Amino acid sequence: MASPSCPLPCPKSGFTLIELLVVIAIIAILAAILFPVFARAKEKAMQTQCLMHMRQIGTAIHLYLGDYDDRLPDRRDLKNALPGGFRPWTTWPPSDPRAGWAPLVFGPYLKDRQVWLSQGAKAKLGDEIRVNQLSAPEPEGIKVNYWMWGFDRPNDPIGLDSLWGKTPDQAVTDYQTAANPLSGIPTGVSDLELMVNPYFPRTIASIPAGIRGKSTYFGGRNKLFVGLNAKWVRDPRTD
Repeated sequence: MASPSCPLPCPKSGFTLIELLVVIAIIAILAAILFPVFARAKEKAMQTQCLMHMRQIGTAIHLYLGDYDDRLPDRRDLKNALPGGFRPWTTWPPSDPRAGWAPLVFGPYLKDRQVWLSQGAKAKLGDEIRVNQLSAPEPEGIKVNYWMWGFDRPNDPIGLDSLWGKTPDQAVTDYQTAANPLSGIPTGVSDLELMVNPYFPRTIASIPAGIRGKSTYFGGRNKLFVGLNAKWVRDPRTD
């Protein structure tokens, strides 16, 4: 029987199936819009943290230079001795820019071991062998997933486009003399690369398809220079 306040039978409260479908569709649309935004914001945070870590490493290198007559280290011996050996792959890169040796040299000037591990490279490139190198066998070793192209070969004699054992000014002069477009032709210490996030240009056919075009961060990478300044640079060759 109808109540005095509802002369007809009162409808049951709740959503209809159509209303529920509309709400679900709206939520799906919002998720499709916002998830990429959240993912990009998270990546930007990691990229900023990585840049801060590079600057900390730059400070450690500055202290090292002060103790060693303004000369960068010459530890070519470590390129063959570190876990995994030198260049344990057959495709690109043609040399071994991994920097597992760096914590052994600059570690005494740094308190935080975590500065050597880029969270962006860990998330995007995982355990890719071309990216990761230990400073010593586990568990004592520090994992490094940055590249240092100027220290990528153990060649003797040291090449012009190499940084082993050189002062920053000598390194600039030698790179200018080498005039190797792949290594870059710097105008000064502030644009001679020292450390960089790993990347795999999609324009190089010899890179395995599974990693071709991938990079630590979307659209570019962080760089630390011999002048110990660090910044973000764009690269359209990566996805």
